[in-house]
Amino acid sequence: MQMNASHVPGLALSGLIVAAHLAASAGELRLGTAAVNITPPLGTPLAGYYHERPCDGVLDELFAKAAVFDDGNTKAALVVCDLVTLPRSIVLEARRRIAERTDLPGSNVMIAATHTHTGPVLIRDSTLDAVTGANSPRARQYNAELPERIAQAVADASARRAPARVSFARETEARIAFNRRYWMKDGSVGWNPGKRNPDILRPAGPIDPEVGVVYFESPDGRPVLTFVNYALHPDTTGGTRASADFPGALARRLAEIKGPDMLTIFANGASGDVNHLDVRWAARQSGPEEANRIGTILAAAVLSAYTRLQPVSDTTLRVHSEMLRLALPEISDAALERARAVAKLGPQAKFLERVDAYKVLDVAAREGKPWDVEVQVITLGADLAWVSMPGELFVEPGLNLKAASPFRQTHIVELANGSIGYIPKRSAYAEGNYEVLAARCAAGSAEELVAAALRLLERSARAQPQRPAPGAD
Repeated sequence: MQMNASHVPGLALSGLIVAAHLAASAGELRLGTAAVNITPPLGTPLAGYYHERPCDGVLDELFAKAAVFDDGNTKAALVVCDLVTLPRSIVLEARRRIAERTDLPGSNVMIAATHTHTGPVLIRDSTLDAVTGANSPRARQYNAELPERIAQAVADASARRAPARVSFARETEARIAFNRRYWMKDGSVGWNPGKRNPDILRPAGPIDPEVGVVYFESPDGRPVLTFVNYALHPDTTGGTRASADFPGALARRLAEIKGPDMLTIFANGASGDVNHLDVRWAARQSGPEEANRIGTILAAAVLSAYTRLQPVSDTTLRVHSEMLRLALPEISDAALERARAVAKLGPQAKFLERVDAYKVLDVAAREGKPWDVEVQVITLGADLAWVSMPGELFVEPGLNLKAASPFRQTHIVELANGSIGYIPKRSAYAEGNYEVLAARCAAGSAEELVAAALRLLERSARAQPQRPAPGAD
């Protein structure tokens, strides 16, 4: 695994951000950024599908990108990795190492994955580990080294803290994201039912077209960091070469405009049922070209948002989290027997049968033990909030969360601080198909997570000092 950060688009480690060991003064935000290369060695299995795919090349490098925030009283960090997921065990080990190496509490670090399907496979203690190659020596070695790489990114960013100005804006981009579940003419809900399928009636859910942008610059106006939040499944590149997919293309485009010293961090929003496939368009939509197309369009939305940036009114940093216990889906003895038979067939079984079988086997292995998951919020004044979700949340609960948030701009960071896989909205469980068959949590889990996030957001908002009404003495 590489550790050289000199080739990351948007981060030239040439002393732009002066290393700072002094604490921030009250009311002043200090920011440090860093990126550590986490591209896997050739031969490491790639993630994202239900079979083993050894990596045989590198289209573009993968990174763990970190931003460390310090308001003089509170310190927090956001880390996003070019990976398909991040198991809870890796998050906890990375946090432990971060706490050892820096003055940041591990509990104040949010660690997420972009969900690229051309990154290395990670061990999830799942039946799928044997199917995807996660148990191979190369994969195990990668998994063992990853927490240290994440901790290194945070330690580097922490050492580079320097005063920063922060502003934010949003743009709308509705042309590259599509709900991949559709009502069909026979009354069923289809999943990626094929281009120009005449049996499609309409999408079974919405998308979230909001592009959330947070921009950080030095006091003299030099670009330091752009954070981008958008809800779209990064599964466009495909193949057997490592790639950050469209988030990597986005970073390259913004670096061309803002310069190589600015880091771009992309975090995926609630996109469990959203992808890039336009069923009305007959053209093929896969490969590096599609990743570059989508990344470029998304970059254009960010560039548009730059023109409407508003300064953050207060840089007081707050971090809150809550642990939840999410129930497992119910499985019958007959379903377990059927799952064992399907697993023995392997690739000879139908795809959706395998999806359901691996889910049933994983749920049965827990012997009734619920999922212990974390919801975390990081807020900046009354303006900005980042909310972690421990899996691939459906878009509609995410939209509800953002609409109810008391903050002016709220960013959902999915696949953060661990992952339990798909988290469908309650009504989808009766509709069935891929995401529901794969879901290892019970109906209502999405709504429980949203409720917990809103509790934390309200708690943080209540701690905000009340401003006098306009015209008051």
